[in-house]
Amino acid sequence: MNYLILVGALALIIVGASLLTDGSVALAKRMRVPEFIVGLTIVAVGTSMPEFVVSFLSAIGGKGDMAIGNVVGSNIFNVFATLGACALCSPIVFTKTNIRRDIPTCIIATLALLGVTALNRDIARWEGILLLVGYVAMLWYTIRADRKAMSAEGGATVEEDNAPTMPMWRVPIWILLGLGGLIYGGQLFVDSASDIARAWGVSEATIAITLVAGGTSLPELASSLVSILKGKTSLALGNVLGSNIANILLILGACSTVTPLTMGGVQMFDIYVVVAAVLVVMLSALVIGRDKLTRIEGLFFLLCYGAYVYTLI
Repeated sequence: MNYLILVGALALIIVGASLLTDGSVALAKRMRVPEFIVGLTIVAVGTSMPEFVVSFLSAIGGKGDMAIGNVVGSNIFNVFATLGACALCSPIVFTKTNIRRDIPTCIIATLALLGVTALNRDIARWEGILLLVGYVAMLWYTIRADRKAMSAEGGATVEEDNAPTMPMWRVPIWILLGLGGLIYGGQLFVDSASDIARAWGVSEATIAITLVAGGTSLPELASSLVSILKGKTSLALGNVLGSNIANILLILGACSTVTPLTMGGVQMFDIYVVVAAVLVVMLSALVIGRDKLTRIEGLFFLLCYGAYVYTLI
């Protein structure tokens, strides 16, 4: 039965990702907001809901290591597995804004995670409040900077195409149905995959950082892949960067504000891998791929994720 639920959950995630992508792109066109900003906010936070639910329930249940491990594992999965798979399908082009603002913001958020965990291997309540303030400040700065760019360009922010526009009444329905499918499908996947893993004798720590994190990150993977296949690379990139930022600043910030979190079985090595992952993205954008993530780099990212998981086994 667990195997059947696993397959059904994957199908639900894929359908939800397609609905969410279509609704979000339509919303971007209606509001004349760049697709990247929609990916950074609506799609990123929406697809991070499984991480939030799992981490929040773990936090209030006294399992701080599960909450932190879920976020750490999800961020590693998002960069190496999701971006790797997307780049393997189609090279991802980095814009100047990505290089100058978006990737550095993700790096700052990741360094904040390193800072709050390096000293005492925990995240105190006051540190959680600072993380939440940082998330609000990041959103404000990003939207404000984008509006300035809109004004400088005469208000043209969304590329016109010949595709028919979705009726406005259908947009919120598609987004809500998509988010519902992603969240419910992701939870079903986590539950069934965890049961299967325990039956195989896999440790709880490995489950938290790999299976649970990978399962809660499936919405990001599915929605990003669908966006890539539909030619919306900026939406896919914004989803990954926005999800990583939201996972650290919003999710860990909210969880540790409610109750302080301790790392437990999560090692500093795992935190270092998260930092290394975002630095590799910046290195790729500046030096290696020359403003784009190539298919070869995508394969390298996937190999990096496989190597990381191997170290946990």
